[in-house]
Amino acid sequence: GLRFTQGYSNSPDCSATRTALITGRYQARLPVGLEEPISPLSPKDVGLPPSHPTVPSLLKKAGYGTTLVGKWHLGYLPDFSPLKSGYDHFFGVIGCCADYFNHGADAPRAYQFPIPGLASQLHEQEVPVERQGYMTNLLGDRAVQTIEGYARSKEPFLLSLHFTAPHWPFEGPDDEAESKRLRDIGNIRYRDAGTQATYAKMVQNLDANIGRVLRALDDHELAANTIVAFTSDNGGERFSNIWPFSGMKFELLEGGIRVPAIARWPGHIAAGSVSDQAMITMDWMQARPPGLSRRS
Repeated sequence: GLRFTQGYSNSPDCSATRTALITGRYQARLPVGLEEPISPLSPKDVGLPPSHPTVPSLLKKAGYGTTLVGKWHLGYLPDFSPLKSGYDHFFGVIGCCADYFNHGADAPRAYQFPIPGLASQLHEQEVPVERQGYMTNLLGDRAVQTIEGYARSKEPFLLSLHFTAPHWPFEGPDDEAESKRLRDIGNIRYRDAGTQATYAKMVQNLDANIGRVLRALDDHELAANTIVAFTSDNGGERFSNIWPFSGMKFELLEGGIRVPAIARWPGHIAAGSVSDQAMITMDWMQARPPGLSRRS
């Protein structure tokens, strides 16, 4: 599709950018957008207000099915959740992140440094669940199943697929033993472990699962009528190749806010095209699928 060489995130951290993505507004307009990131230590009444219009709530009114697979991180239960902000279905993590193998009942006790409870376990809708497997593969599996379901129903749909990879902890698909070892020796290593080789495996696995999603669209003859947007909520950190920019995640320098941004829509967007138009996370809200008017 179209690759934006000047794509920017609204923030160098996750929750603020996700506020902009889902609302199409500058994050500072909402209290949740000032939490970078929102955590269990944030005020309990801070989260994405269920009454606020969002991309999924607007599309839902226009007749679209709406599903979030992966990371939410815009407020904690019981007051905030994807289901309260326009999504019909949710499978993923409520908080910022999770161990790639340990995402069951004891997941909130893992990787707590420096913020207790930052990691979270898998949820199905608003119910905690436990699934065995590597997180990126589990999210890819559910995304493919979601596409298959919408293909059968012939319902127009929004699938928000928010992979946790390659967020720390740095664990590749074959690192389950290493994952357990790090939990046993203490949470302080939650960001300090890993290698570039491990990071590369995480990205390769992410890429493979994105490929599975695109193939599912092809298999069900949905690709020509589906807009695919690929981006990130902040710049790279630790093992990322940020060159030639300065700065990284958490910093308001190019390396902290310049992100991948690709739009794909066969027949409407030329494949392999490039644009140097500056754009930012909240601009994705301006991509209105058929059936959603500007007035909506």
